[in-house]
Order: sequence, then structure tokens, then C-alpha cells
Amino acid sequence: MEPRSLLISTLCQHSILLGLLILFAGAFFVRVIWSYRRLQAFKGPFWASISPIWLAMHTMSGKLHLRLGEVNRQYGSLARIAPNFLLTNDPFFLRRMSSVRSPYTKGKSYDGMKLDPDAQNTLSEKDEQKHTAMRAKVANGYAGKDNMSLESSIDVHVMDMVHLIENHFLSIHGAYRPMDLARIAQYFTVDVLTDIAFSRPFNMLKNNDDIHDYIETVRSSLPVLQARANIPFIKTFLEIGFLRRILPTTTQDKFGMGTMLAVAKEAAAERFRPDAKPQNDMLGSFVRNGLTQAQTAAEALLQIIVGVDSTATAVRTIMYHIMTNPRILQKLHAELDNAVLTRPVLLDSEAASLPYLQACIQEGLRHWPPIAALTLKVVPAGGDTYNGVFIPGGTEIAYSAWALHHSKAIFGQDADIYRPERWLEAEGEELREMKGTVDLVFGSGKYRCLGKKIAGLELNKIFAEMFLRFDFAVIDPQKGFKSRFHGLFMQSDMNVVVYPRNQV
Repeated sequence: MEPRSLLISTLCQHSILLGLLILFAGAFFVRVIWSYRRLQAFKGPFWASISPIWLAMHTMSGKLHLRLGEVNRQYGSLARIAPNFLLTNDPFFLRRMSSVRSPYTKGKSYDGMKLDPDAQNTLSEKDEQKHTAMRAKVANGYAGKDNMSLESSIDVHVMDMVHLIENHFLSIHGAYRPMDLARIAQYFTVDVLTDIAFSRPFNMLKNNDDIHDYIETVRSSLPVLQARANIPFIKTFLEIGFLRRILPTTTQDKFGMGTMLAVAKEAAAERFRPDAKPQNDMLGSFVRNGLTQAQTAAEALLQIIVGVDSTATAVRTIMYHIMTNPRILQKLHAELDNAVLTRPVLLDSEAASLPYLQACIQEGLRHWPPIAALTLKVVPAGGDTYNGVFIPGGTEIAYSAWALHHSKAIFGQDADIYRPERWLEAEGEELREMKGTVDLVFGSGKYRCLGKKIAGLELNKIFAEMFLRFDFAVIDPQKGFKSRFHGLFMQSDMNVVVYPRNQV
């Protein structure tokens, strides 16, 4: 080829490449401008308005719940956190979005909560009709209506925790036996749920061990599950290569959540064998009310992950707040010591009649909401209006747990402080608003958490029995404990020493 022809050919190739680059850059720029202008009526961090990178960075930081709280405080009750995501801490708006007849639907983030590749669960199912039908089939199981021994089953594991502490962690006669309360609390909630769900408790408390490597599995999987839920393109990315191994794929998978998936599928398979006998536990109720084997396994896996860790967070943080505040501990001791309670474990009805205990629980759920995921809901096609401002259809709106439950307008100027007395001082409309707001920890309307009753039973019993029987002292109050947020809270190193109270 002549030099002149070669030069022309090279220039043409470069021109085509340059043209493609300009076209791509132009399309990207137009997309950014369109994304920015679509929700420009709503304020928020600048980078969040043009790119999902802001949300991705804070999602992976382990402190997203705190950053979202700051966003609402800085930019208002409906703020922008991604090109198509808004964030609200308005309790009335949250209830309206989730009301039974609301046209709002679940957002793409719920795709990330499909833990079993073979079937949807009540959390991940986005089709409204299918979701409603599935909730109807599992409602009795979650409510304990088909399990007359629900409360006594929880009592067994309360006593298992008592015995574990007495046998392995009591610091007496000069012995020093530190205990990681974060880990032991998780043992308790795992054992309770695996027992009442499918009558096969992991017995972590009896063995003082992380059976099936449950804790390590959850710790390694939650960051990925949260990223997959919050940032849609990551879900596609995680479907390739070695990264699939940290997500539930098959029961033969020896990495990630494969072990938990195997446990759930085996438990479900037992209920569908020709010779299977009906059982009065949650899975038994699910089967009787029409769930398929695949759906039963998917729901069991959801319980193992979400139901366990959310309650464990409440147990840890409420106990920590009480044991580190002498004034609160003294008041709780006085109430418990003066009450006439069933032994060896108090009844749920007795716990419900103890006002200061209930105030401690309510304040704990408020101060450290155990469920703080975005739970995005989609604005209906025709759009909606908030405080006179139009929200385009297809926009997704997230729940800002930290901002909502630390609201000074609702809970007072000391909302950042754990103070149970606020629940005994408030009355009338003020108290109703406080209770209604904290109840949003469990969702509302058609998306209300089905496991609220079970969590309530666990909390009512465990705090009373722990503080009746033992004195707890934090080993290093200045150090505190480790906590990272990835949809649920990953907490560890809540190191304490335990002494007998000799009151029981």
C-alpha cells in the first residue's frame, strides 16, 4: 500500500474510533443530564443525583444507616440518594406507601433477597397477587396459631442460655471467664428459630459452638447480599465467575450459603415424603396451608438468615444499653425483683405487664432499629405528590430507619440517647405517635413483618431472665463493640464478664 493510502486508511480508522468515543460520551452525558433533571426537585448529595457510585460506596462502608440519617437531617424528609432513588423518614408517608390498597409496589432491591435460586420467599416476591397469596399461606405459622407449644419452646432455649452461662462463663471464685455476648445472643436466636420453624434446633447453646459455621457464613454473605439489593447492576455482575460461590447456588456448594441452603431444602424435603407425619411447627403450618416444597425451602432459608439476625441485634444492643447504664439497670432490677413471676421462665403475659421492662424494649428497638435496610418501594405509573411536589412514576423510595427513629420532632431533643423513661412520661397522642413510629421497625400494612410475634416473645423472656439471674460488666467500655451494617447488623466483640445475682 502506498504511503498516501496508508495514511488515509489510518486516519479513517482513527476518525471512526473517535466518532464512536464522542457518540458514547455524548450518550452518557445525555443520560446523566436526564437522570439529574428527572428528580431535580429533590435535594441530596450531588454525586448521588448523577451516579449510583455514591450509594455503592456507602453501602460497602458498613455505615450506610448513619449516612442515610445524615442525608435526611441535611436535605429534608424526602431526599435523593441515587439517580432514581429517594429516601424518606416520614412515618405517615411510609405507612401510606405500604397500606393494603396502596398502588406502590416492591422495588428491584427485593430481587437481591431471593436467597434460594429455585423459588421466591415472602420477602423477595414482588408480584403483588403472588405476595398476598403467599403471606396468607404462611401467616398462621408465623403467628404461632398452629403451634400451641410456641412459648414453651422458646423457654427451653432461654434455659439453654442460662445453663451455658452458668457452666462456661460465670466468673466466680477468682475465675475470669470473658464472654462475647454478641455471639451468644446469636446462638440463642438461631436455636429458637430453627426449633420453632422446623423442629431441628442447631443446638448452638448446648454445644457452645457455631454449628454449620452459621455465623461465619452470614458474616461473609451479608455484604454481598446488601450490595446486590442496593445496586442493581451488581446483581448481574455477581452472576459470573467465582463470585457466585458466596451466594446460594446448590446444596452441594461448600462455600458461602450453600450449607444453609442444604439445611433448608432437607428440612422441607422431609415434610413432603410419602410417609411424612404432620408437625405443629412453622414448616408444618406452611405445608398444611398450601406452600410447595420449593416455596417451603425458600421460606425456611429466609427465616434462618433474616429472622435470626434481626432479633439477635435487638438482644445484643438492648442488653448492652441496660448493662452500661447503672440508673437503668437499678430500675429494671427493682421491677423484676418485686414482681411475682413464673419460674423457671416468666410467662410472656407477665413480661408484658412490667412497664419498665417494656419501656427498655421499646427504647431499644427505637434507638438501634434492628432492621434498617432500604426496602425500596416503586411509585405507581401515574406518579405521586409529596408536600405539593410531583414524584415521577417508576421512582423508588427507601426507608431511612436511623433518621426516623432518632427524630427529635417525634421523640424529643434527647432522641440520640437511650432513655426508657420517655415511654413512661409520654401520654395521649404523643405516646400513640411514638408507638406507631417504632412499630415501623416491623414494617406496616401489606409489607408488615410476619415474625413480629416471635421476636416479641424472645425479647420479653430473654431480658427478664438474664437480668434476674446475672450481673454483666463490659470488659472495656471505651472500646465498645464492633458493628457493621449490611442490610442487617454484623456485630462482634461485645466482651463481658458475668457474675451471679443470687436472686433466683
